[in-house]
Amino acid sequence: MRYHNITKDDMLNGDGLRVVLWVSGCNHCCEECQNPITWDSNGGIPFNQEAKNELFEELGKSYVSGITLSGGDPLHPANRLDIRALVHEIREKFPTKTIWLYTGYLWEQISHFEVMQYVDVCVDGEYEKDKRNVQLHWKGSSNQRVIDVPKSLETGKVCLYCE
Repeated sequence: MRYHNITKDDMLNGDGLRVVLWVSGCNHCCEECQNPITWDSNGGIPFNQEAKNELFEELGKSYVSGITLSGGDPLHPANRLDIRALVHEIREKFPTKTIWLYTGYLWEQISHFEVMQYVDVCVDGEYEKDKRNVQLHWKGSSNQRVIDVPKSLETGKVCLYCE
């Protein structure tokens, strides 16, 4: 897996103060995407132990609510195995921290992925420029959904996240 950036003390990409991992690789290529530089799965730099240590150092801070995985797309085929392993390790080491994941895939396409059992909130769907709305909380266009993953997995239907 490759990544472009680790953002610390982020308040825009999920609930609370977060650390954000911006991964490389996206097949959706949404028109007017805010991060087209992250589309190339060969772009950025390798996600190595040093990068993981940086994430874990941030997650160890009591005031950090959790991690957000964005990009690119964390569920791009080149990222799936590494993301699954990463969130599994985060859940074990930091059980009280929340895990948010942004993806261009729809919930109905990914709900069966093993990685979802470790995710708390998933923002799904491609960004659609004609549905852009800067008033929306945690998403860029009105077609996207902010999904409560544990409730959705439990009920078998999409349950939206409410703060």
